Amino acid sequence: MEFDKNTYKVYTWKNWMYLHYIINPGLAFNELVLGQRIAKIGLVEKNTYKPFIERNYVPCPHCNTLHGSGVWSGSRAFYNWFGLYCPNCKEIIPCIRNATSFILLAISSPLWYPFKNSWKKRWYKKQEERFKNLQTVNEPAPYSTTKQWVLGGLLFGLIMFVFNAVLLPLLTDEKINKENFLIPLTTSLLGGLLFTLFMKWYLSSKKVN
Repeated sequence: MEFDKNTYKVYTWKNWMYLHYIINPGLAFNELVLGQRIAKIGLVEKNTYKPFIERNYVPCPHCNTLHGSGVWSGSRAFYNWFGLYCPNCKEIIPCIRNATSFILLAISSPLWYPFKNSWKKRWYKKQEERFKNLQTVNEPAPYSTTKQWVLGGLLFGLIMFVFNAVLLPLLTDEKINKENFLIPLTTSLLGGLLFTLFMKWYLSSKKVN
């Protein structure tokens, strides 16, 4: 697809937010369990004094529709394991893959790959029902409350703690030090909280590109 670069800034895997999604091992949980995905290409409207979250669009490479960030918000932000469903043409918008998810899927492929096609068919049939109440494809994502951001940050930090302090030692045959859990737990929770609060500020900022 061709985009007017005077109107939109094109976001790909080279953008820092996309790179963070790819390399952060904690986000494998969001991708594999919750089904939260990010399209390979995102657009941010330029030359406008609107909050960042209201300037985000996801282009569908199949029908060229520009979807507002609100299309995959709320309950529709989850269960997108096979990609983002386009409610306009009913095709699947390709998404980037978290590196840890890729490794876990590759290792476990003998267990799930034989069932992939049947799972995808069942998943696809449910998408039209999930998106039938969508008001408009240009709908911006709703604003989350500070409480929701705080809870999300703490949950993110907890997931990071479990991965780094529990799962990673198990995978590398290292001894789990149960006596020293307090420091990494505190650090993980604080890091998750600070990161999500930074994202809250960033997504609501009104900076003209």
